[in-house]
Amino acid sequence: MNKREFLKKAGLGVAVAATAPYIMGAKKTAIKWRLQTYAGPALGEHVIKPAIDAFNKAADGEMVIELYYADQLVPTSELFRAMQKGTIDAVQSDDDSIASPADVRVFGGYFPFATRYSLDVPTLFYQFGLDKIWEESYAEIKGVSWLSAGAWDPCHFATKMPITSLADLKGKKIFTFPTAGKFLTRFGVVPVTLPYEDVEMALRTGELDGVAWSGITEDYTVGWANGTNYFLTNNICGAWIGSFFANTKAWEAVPDHLKTLFKLCMDSSHYYRQYWYWGGEAKLRVDGDKLQLTTIPDAEWKTVEDEAVKFWDEIAKTSPRAAKVVQIFREYNTLMSKAGRPYRY
Repeated sequence: MNKREFLKKAGLGVAVAATAPYIMGAKKTAIKWRLQTYAGPALGEHVIKPAIDAFNKAADGEMVIELYYADQLVPTSELFRAMQKGTIDAVQSDDDSIASPADVRVFGGYFPFATRYSLDVPTLFYQFGLDKIWEESYAEIKGVSWLSAGAWDPCHFATKMPITSLADLKGKKIFTFPTAGKFLTRFGVVPVTLPYEDVEMALRTGELDGVAWSGITEDYTVGWANGTNYFLTNNICGAWIGSFFANTKAWEAVPDHLKTLFKLCMDSSHYYRQYWYWGGEAKLRVDGDKLQLTTIPDAEWKTVEDEAVKFWDEIAKTSPRAAKVVQIFREYNTLMSKAGRPYRY
């Protein structure tokens, strides 16, 4: 090879080397997250999996989220600490169930009679300012960022024995959320905490008398309708407040365009639940063949509603921020009542 040929080939090699990454379309190393939800696999198919599948597809290899269901990596009650330590990167749950140290924890999940319908939740957060309060609260806690809140189903009793009066609740062992359980003890309910996947068997064996964890859609979807016989049409809350959270360092490491994509997928998850639960609650009350409907008369049920007002007053005294949240609930529900149908009946 003469000098001229060598220089030509060397120059070509430099050009190829300089352009090879572009020609080959090499991708950045993918960001990998582990996200655990409060929901078991059957429920997770609806409340989280479609959104995560969509994100992974749209992220096109730049980021991958591995989805885990209730208790698969850590028990639900330990999710906050695991996320804070970075053992997992993100969580979908309510503040109460994951034992969040935030002072808004008590309002996550089912806060008695705070909401009547699922649309109340996004309205309270994004028009009445609860989102700013949640952001402020979690900004005071190192290592975890609150990302977004949405509505799930209402809270009803599904029981082995019929409930037709408040007296029927006394002594019943019920699987429920921490705050809801604390409130229900006023009526003789015995709250029970179990791993999510153990609930159906506990119903079958008599360890539990029922659940106050969901609406009728979940009772059928997750198998609890197989271990109970009755569904109480009165509810203690119109919609569960659930959120997405992330380890702060993990969230800050995500590029802005992928943050935007994840926010859109969270919104997609929130929207899906709005109609899945709304339609399911009505259809299964009418066409469901496993649970017989029972009702406590309105005059008697008002005792529960009145007791909730006292419960609100007690919670409002626990901190200035709690008082602010309770005041928003009061103002919002007063507005809805004045607005009349279809907002309130």
